Amino acid sequence: MIPKSWRPVGAALVASCLVVQGAAAKPEKDRKTEAAQPPALTADTVNAAALAPPEAGKDRDAKPNTKARRAAASAEKPDPLVVKAQVLLDRAHFYPGAIDGRTGENYKRALSAFAVAQGLPATQSLNPEVWDKLQATSDKPVVTDYTITESDASGPYVERIPPKMEQQAELKTLGYTNAREMLAERFHMGRDLVSALNPGKSLDKAGTVIAVAAVEPMGTDKPKAKDLPESPKVERIEVGKASRDVRAFGADGKLLAYYPASIGSSEKPAPSGDTKVKGVAFDPDYTYNPKYAFKGVKAQHKFTIQSGPNNPVGLVWIDLAIPSYGIHGTPEPEKVGKTESHGCIRLTNWNARDLAAHVTRGAEVVFKED
Repeated sequence: MIPKSWRPVGAALVASCLVVQGAAAKPEKDRKTEAAQPPALTADTVNAAALAPPEAGKDRDAKPNTKARRAAASAEKPDPLVVKAQVLLDRAHFYPGAIDGRTGENYKRALSAFAVAQGLPATQSLNPEVWDKLQATSDKPVVTDYTITESDASGPYVERIPPKMEQQAELKTLGYTNAREMLAERFHMGRDLVSALNPGKSLDKAGTVIAVAAVEPMGTDKPKAKDLPESPKVERIEVGKASRDVRAFGADGKLLAYYPASIGSSEKPAPSGDTKVKGVAFDPDYTYNPKYAFKGVKAQHKFTIQSGPNNPVGLVWIDLAIPSYGIHGTPEPEKVGKTESHGCIRLTNWNARDLAAHVTRGAEVVFKED
């Protein structure tokens, strides 16, 4: 593997009284459920989100605001507080995957890794101690305005990415399919969150002002070799096969970044032991070899899929000293850490680019079984 009639006044008054009486008669359980719902999702509510203080008489180590979190999860709606925490984690280089405002596994694992790095007990819930540490990392707004440019609006975009690799090989480029997809990836967001933060707005019209996560935007350029690796340099990479993550360390052993990852499959397991980084390729094409025998690929000859963010290996290939294995990007960032890979280590495109920009040639790569 290589690389969206008027009524009499009296009747109206009667109707309004009925409404008031109905509201007053609403069961207490229903009123409590409404109170547990998180506030409406807007840039202001995200930026102002704060962790509710523990209720008097309750264990301060219990999961805070549990009812609100459960209500948000069951309704499948982004929670402003979770969006804020995810952006802060992203800025601190403890990446939660695609920022979506939901308490998924990638978010929980990133939260736990951050807590441990701060000298706190491992936890997958946002408690006061972790929240204080997160807020201390940045005092800037976590959602900001962005104005759609002519380039954003025009693309060009690919009409459709076919599901089969043999069909993808017929395309001239594996670019984005629309502006929403491109903007979501640029700002490390889930596509649904982009839409939820910008209801009714034209994402493909230049001049439109939208709300986006205030993170370092992902570029799609090819860095010059002489400018790599950037500081801080990554000298060691740990691939957690069971924990489904990648951790990058400096020469002094300091943890520099945490990334969620998809690692191997039953069809093609990830390797074991140690290896090294041979090199990095930005915006690579992808060559399929029949010997890979991927499920669903019937071609008996080699073929090449052109480069682009929707290429099977995304925007980056970090070559390992194990034939056909590498650390790379993906055309489906929202599935990272949730699905299997063809044996390699799959990161979001923005995470793969971040790691590729800092890793040194010859960096040690360790596959951890537990």
